[in-house]
Amino acid sequence: MMTEHFEFKTAQLGQHTIAYRHDEPVQFQPNPNQPNLLFLPGFFSDMTGSKASFLAARCVADGRRLTRFDYSGHGQSSGKFIDGCIGDWLADAIAVVDTLTTGKLILVGSSMGGWIMLLLALARPERVAGLVGIAAAPDFTQDLVWELLTPTQKHEMQTNGVLYEPSEYGTPLPYTYKLVEEGRKHLLLRGPIPITCPVRLIQGKLDNDVPWQTAEKLAVQLQSKDVHITYIEDGDHRLSRDADLEILWREVQDIAGFINVK
Repeated sequence: MMTEHFEFKTAQLGQHTIAYRHDEPVQFQPNPNQPNLLFLPGFFSDMTGSKASFLAARCVADGRRLTRFDYSGHGQSSGKFIDGCIGDWLADAIAVVDTLTTGKLILVGSSMGGWIMLLLALARPERVAGLVGIAAAPDFTQDLVWELLTPTQKHEMQTNGVLYEPSEYGTPLPYTYKLVEEGRKHLLLRGPIPITCPVRLIQGKLDNDVPWQTAEKLAVQLQSKDVHITYIEDGDHRLSRDADLEILWREVQDIAGFINVK
């Protein structure tokens, strides 16, 4: 997680004060035929990461607006991270869309943000023009956390309410039993997903956090007839190298061009 410093605004959305930022050209004029972007960060991440910053610069140059924000308990937003769960962060995202954005949106979700992206598209289908998932991690609380824990770890999580797991990013990650239990209400990969807009998935083959097979499972369950997976053979979970970011922008432009033509 980066510590980029920049000016941001706050809005009282529900029980939390949500920090957000609109990156847009000077004298920005919304174009109803040109969708803008909403970036959805990952688990324990925030809106200052390299992918969000890259997208902001490209959107400004392209005449679009990028809206980015911190979920409650993340970054500059209010609340404690350990108190949050998928439903809470989805509610934050819905409130941001309803209150802080207008028109059609291309949602870009990174890791857990890819799960929130899908849930948001289901909640507000009339607002979503396309999806771009970066190592999207739907159902990760069940498939990539709970089901991979040992009986001892599961007992510790249930007894203490939280389990701290080592992370290659430095800070141990807290996984709460609440996160796992509540996450079961939002599982998507167990059946068809009624999302029909264009979807682009970018997945590293060397991702140690979200296996590349997750992208394939997701593509199979999506009902959209326009789903494409781009595999990066030497890509890890971050997908933040210059070449990775150029692929990200290419996929955003692909969807944006399709929508503009339509």
